[in-house]
Amino acid sequence: MRLNSILGRYLAKQIVVTFLLVLITIMGIIMMFDAIEALRRISGREDVGMSYVFEYVITRLPQTVDKVLPFVMMVAAMITFWRVSKSNEYVIIRSAGVSVWGFLAPVLLSVFIVGAINVAFVNPISSRMYELHETIKYRFATRNPKAMLFSSKGLWIREATDDDRVLVIQAKSLRQEENEVLSMRDVSILEMDRNSQIVRRVEGLVGELKDNVFRLRAVKVYAGGEPTKTLPSVEYNTSIDLQRIKENFIDPDAISVWDLPDTIHFYESSGFSAQRHRMRYLSLLASPFLLVAMVLVAAIFSLKANMRQGGVMFMIVAGITTGFVVYFSSQVVYAFGINGYIPVWLAVWTPTLVVGLLGVSAMLHLEEG
Repeated sequence: MRLNSILGRYLAKQIVVTFLLVLITIMGIIMMFDAIEALRRISGREDVGMSYVFEYVITRLPQTVDKVLPFVMMVAAMITFWRVSKSNEYVIIRSAGVSVWGFLAPVLLSVFIVGAINVAFVNPISSRMYELHETIKYRFATRNPKAMLFSSKGLWIREATDDDRVLVIQAKSLRQEENEVLSMRDVSILEMDRNSQIVRRVEGLVGELKDNVFRLRAVKVYAGGEPTKTLPSVEYNTSIDLQRIKENFIDPDAISVWDLPDTIHFYESSGFSAQRHRMRYLSLLASPFLLVAMVLVAAIFSLKANMRQGGVMFMIVAGITTGFVVYFSSQVVYAFGINGYIPVWLAVWTPTLVVGLLGVSAMLHLEEG
C-alpha cells in the first residue's frame, strides 16, 4: 500500500494523531511529578520562588520524554491497532486483498518519519534544554541566581582549590602526550569565590598538566580595577589528573546530534576515549528504527481480526511487559558497550535488530496462520 493512497493517509494520520495524544498525556504526567519534586526542593528556601518550579519542570521535560519515547510510540501503536481491530476496519482491509505488510507499510513509514524529525529537529532543542536544566540546578545548589555552569564545547573543568577559591579551567585544544603530560593551547582560568563571583581571569597561550601541577606560559592576568599584568608563567597546584578530566567531559546528552561528530573527533584527536559520545550519537541514529521495531511489537499483541473477551487486558499486560524487557535489556547491552566489552555499534544496534527481527518473525507467523 502506498503512503499517498487514501487508506495509507488514513492509517498514517491515525498513528500520528494517537502518538501526539499519548505524548501529551505522558508529558502532563511527567510534568506533574517533576513539579512535586521541585516543590519539595524549594520547601524552606525563601530565596527561591515558583519561577524555579516552572523552569525546573520545563527544562527537564525533553530529557525525560526522550527516554520514554519508544514506550510512547508502542502505546500509541497498540491503541491505534486496537481501534482498527475493534471497529472491524482491519477485517475489511484484509478482505479487500491487502496483506498485513501492506497494512503496516504506511504506519511504519510514518513512525520512521516521526523518529527522523525527533532526531533532526527536536534533539537540538532537547540538548539545549538539558544544558539549561543543569545550570538551573547548579544555581539552586550555589544559591546564586547568576552562577554559570560551564558545559560548552572543548574542555571545561571545575576545581575547588581551598575553602575560598574555585578554579574553572577552559582549553580550546588539548593533547595527551606519551609521558602522561596533558598539553593545552589557548587556556583560560577563572578564579572564583565560593559565591561563584569572578575574582580574576588568567589566560595563557599554552598550558601543561603534569604531576598535579598546572603550568601556564605567556600569561595575561585580568582583575577588576587593576591594569592587565603580563607574566612569563603561572603555576597552580591541583588535584586534577587525566582520569578526572576524562570523567568531566561534557555530558553527551547536552550535545546536539549535529555537533556530536565534531565533539567525538575533538576528544579522540586529543588522545581520550569518546565512547559515551559515540554511543549517544549512534543511539540517536538508531532511534527511528527502534520506534519502528516497537510498532512491530505492538502489532503482535493488538492487531487481530477479532478481539475476544479478555483480549484487551492481555494486550496491555503483554505490551507493558515487553516494553520493560526491551528497556532493561537495552540498558544492559549499552553498559557493555560503554565499558568496552563489545563494539559500540553492536551495543547500539543489537536491541533494535533483535526486537525488529522478532516482530517481523511473529508477524510472518501470524500471516501464515
